[in-house]
Amino acid sequence: MKPAILMTAAALLAVAVPATASPAPANGCAAAARPTVEGLWMNPHGTVAVRTGDCRGRLCGWVVWASPQALQDAKDGGVDHLVGTELLEDYSADGADRWSGSVYVPDMGHSFSSTITLSAPGELQIRGCLIGGIFCKSQTWQRIEKVPNA
Repeated sequence: MKPAILMTAAALLAVAVPATASPAPANGCAAAARPTVEGLWMNPHGTVAVRTGDCRGRLCGWVVWASPQALQDAKDGGVDHLVGTELLEDYSADGADRWSGSVYVPDMGHSFSSTITLSAPGELQIRGCLIGGIFCKSQTWQRIEKVPNA
């Protein structure tokens, strides 16, 4: 398994969606904005950007940019068009700031169980497990404001 694609799969996620705002309290003080998982995210190696958002009432994520190395790794794994590929599939809320679903690993051609946790306003912890939760890997993805230049 190529590290660039595993990094792509573990994670996630073009223009960041602003945090969901809470209504202001009656006393006129501004309420703290609650961060959202929807938006644009970059993997730890800076090789893949994924946009997360709603799909059929669940959370999904699609590749919106990939480095030349990530594109080649995907092609070697049989995926000719990495950009546009849905990596994060059918995540549903599984508690506060946590979602469960599956992650597609392009170079392996398979989907695996996964969880996403919004660990901080600009950080996603993505955990993917290959074999029944025995072989798992976690990564921290960073929110970005725009798709990198190709």
